Amino acid sequence: MQKTLLIILIVIFFGCKQKSSQEVSNSDEPKATEAKDWKQHFAEMEINALKKPYRGIFTEDETYENLFPIQVTGVTTKPIVDAARTFLSSLNTDQLMRIRFDINDEEWRKWCNVDNGIYDKQGISLKEMTANEKNEAFSLMQVSLSAKGLQLSKDIMKTDQTLKELNNGSSDYDEELYFFTVMGEPSETEPWGWQLDGHHLVINYFVLGDQVVMSPVFMGAEPIITTTGKYKGNTLFQDEQNLGLAFMRSLSADEQIKATISKSKINNNNVAEANKDNLNLNYEGLNVSGLSTSGKEGILDLVYQYISNMREGHEQIKMEEVKSHLENTWFSWVGDTSEDAVFYYRIHSPVLLIEFDHQRVIGVPNTDDGKPSRNHIHTVVRTPNGNDYGKDLLRQHLEKHHH
Repeated sequence: MQKTLLIILIVIFFGCKQKSSQEVSNSDEPKATEAKDWKQHFAEMEINALKKPYRGIFTEDETYENLFPIQVTGVTTKPIVDAARTFLSSLNTDQLMRIRFDINDEEWRKWCNVDNGIYDKQGISLKEMTANEKNEAFSLMQVSLSAKGLQLSKDIMKTDQTLKELNNGSSDYDEELYFFTVMGEPSETEPWGWQLDGHHLVINYFVLGDQVVMSPVFMGAEPIITTTGKYKGNTLFQDEQNLGLAFMRSLSADEQIKATISKSKINNNNVAEANKDNLNLNYEGLNVSGLSTSGKEGILDLVYQYISNMREGHEQIKMEEVKSHLENTWFSWVGDTSEDAVFYYRIHSPVLLIEFDHQRVIGVPNTDDGKPSRNHIHTVVRTPNGNDYGKDLLRQHLEKHHH
């Protein structure tokens, strides 16, 4: 019964991902008595999403040209290429058949944040790997991410062990149920990439020459603060939470009014999670162009909290891209601004979409009161205007080289 209730609550959370969370009402929630195969339901959602070719996240009334040019950044990707090659060379033939995909394969889009019990991941998991293979997988992550990004990823994995403990050893959760795939052939000149897909942790990492696109990235956790078990004391997303609240509170009363979409935080508000590759999303809230110098520095500091999960050098390239569009960057807020507030915020520009959301409790038994909680957080980082998964860079490359 407990596992059945857990699955039902997960589906409620994602609103079947066909609506924004603001649109979900009680009438949309499945009844506990329904004999619905939720695993099949998630599979159908993916199938429906993939029926439409990738387009990307766009506003309704703006178009841009040459937002993401192919260029030389001067920040080498050779360590990433070398680590990927070493990782692949450590695998056997069967593993290679499961982990390798074409650069333009739909596998890029086949990710989902939910646990392994209700969504089948592609590739091979850490749990299936030998000790050496795991070391090589983590080496790939280490050279692709910053030290902060790698540690955050490992800490997210730890929360799945905590959920396993809290749910009587459920096989749906495990700190090693995180699946790797590699698209294309690791190269310093040709396009390729890798993906990590698991509960509360999804990283899509595209490489072309010395350019990197790290999005979509989903990072979340529950519980946020672990109080028992193997990883007691494990704590996540406090900076993303506290810096976001501090920035909102630093705004003037008039700026806070403009930023606020809704003062009522009763639902899950993320709109750009799995199966939302083709999304119309207009700017909302406060245009940061009118902020003071300190206000603009504040929003950039908040953005950097997410971008700094990328490896050193490439995170600076991305931040320069973000700064070049600062005058058309928008900040929006749902919730109040009290010390212990639960809330949602979004940062949205032509080249960046960040979401932070306090979610209802799902995995921790006997704690769901129907309200969003600081003990369950989702974050999403996207590249709007068609360059998630490096798709726009790949398009330009294929047009030029006629592969």
